[in-house]
Amino acid sequence: MLDTGDTAWMLASTALVLLMTPGLALFYGGMVRSKSVLNMMMMSLGSVGLVGILWALYGYSIAFGNDVGGGLLGNPGEYFGLAGLFVGDYGADPATFPMSGTIPALVFVGFQATFAIITTALISGAVADRMRFGPWLVFAGLWATIVYFPVAHWVFAFSDDESGVVGGWIANDLAAIDFAGGTAVHINAGAAALALVIVVGKRVGWPREPMRPHNLTLVMLGAALLWFGWFGFNAGSALGANGIAAFAMVNTILATCAAMLGWLLTERVRDGKPTSLGAASGIVAGLVAITPACSSVSPMGGIAIGLIAGVLCALAVGLKFRFGFDDSLDVVGVHLVGGLAGTILIGFFADPGSPAAVAGLFYGGGVDQLWRQVVGALAVLAYSFVVSLVLAYLVKAVMGLRITPEEEATGIDETEHAETGYDFSSHRSVSGLGSPRPDAATAAAAAHVPATAGKEA
Repeated sequence: MLDTGDTAWMLASTALVLLMTPGLALFYGGMVRSKSVLNMMMMSLGSVGLVGILWALYGYSIAFGNDVGGGLLGNPGEYFGLAGLFVGDYGADPATFPMSGTIPALVFVGFQATFAIITTALISGAVADRMRFGPWLVFAGLWATIVYFPVAHWVFAFSDDESGVVGGWIANDLAAIDFAGGTAVHINAGAAALALVIVVGKRVGWPREPMRPHNLTLVMLGAALLWFGWFGFNAGSALGANGIAAFAMVNTILATCAAMLGWLLTERVRDGKPTSLGAASGIVAGLVAITPACSSVSPMGGIAIGLIAGVLCALAVGLKFRFGFDDSLDVVGVHLVGGLAGTILIGFFADPGSPAAVAGLFYGGGVDQLWRQVVGALAVLAYSFVVSLVLAYLVKAVMGLRITPEEEATGIDETEHAETGYDFSSHRSVSGLGSPRPDAATAAAAAHVPATAGKEA
């Protein structure tokens, strides 16, 4: 039966999660050098356009169609082109159109589309400054098709005995808990990022040359938008305006606060100073870690998970220097490590009084839920890493992956998009007023005369 309150909340949640991808573009865009900011943002926005269309064509069907492969794959043709979801009288009679619980099925389609979009966009931060835009889109389309859509079926497609629908193996057979995407989103994207950077290779000059963020203001704004949108991500995954959504919302607040403090404390002890970049990164680490756990742990458990994730991710971002893989914007350190931490820690902190009603190790449940969480996390990690590695080598062999060293020195914005993020020119032409008037310094330079000539020292 249609519930207008649930529907309104899910429409809002869909908009919130979609906003996260432009937020990610700002977050990533501020972290790169100024000559790469537009390309970085374009990789996120390109994912919106590409994955959104693929989702409508066959992605939703693969993820949420009736299982045709032992819990591994939904029927790609069942909802191809969203067929069968537009029947009925949407203007008048809710009883005539397809429903998903208490909301129209099309609302659920749109909500899950935003998950597919941002998961793909997350990968791009690992290859900032050097991966060509065309090959990125090809890789993103293949990855969404072969990796994300099936894994979403594993994790998010639940069986329904009444209708005879059979879902994915992690959600139903393994019974691992992943409320909003610790495995399907963050471990999945983080493992793919690791595979892609191995194939693409290091930036010119890394790690000898400092490659600092060019605009920390953008980073902070992006982190704020991600936190704002994440309430749709986590609380929206309750699929209704209900108590589970409230539970997930509070855990999302508390874990994120704790993770930010954990990251800043780690920086203070290790480096002597807490940083704004650390605060923004800690926010994202906390959001990542609580994503799978927000319906299964108490608020105090959420704080513990956030604190642990903040410290672990702050330490993990340094692993790229030890192992020599150039993960430009720490996708592996934050999303893979944070996703693993949040998913596995459910096995310890799951509270039987939470909506998930499962007891973890610390609540007398033994290791039963813990082994399920570990198996689910490692299965997604292994599948995503291996397939992503194959896809990256395939795209590299067919069309190449990265720009040349000369183009990298010039800047990927100019070489790939013929644009720059910032125009630092000292003069402007005014339409209809003829040629621009040079300032004194420009005129003096043109005449090879010092600008201070004739002036007293």
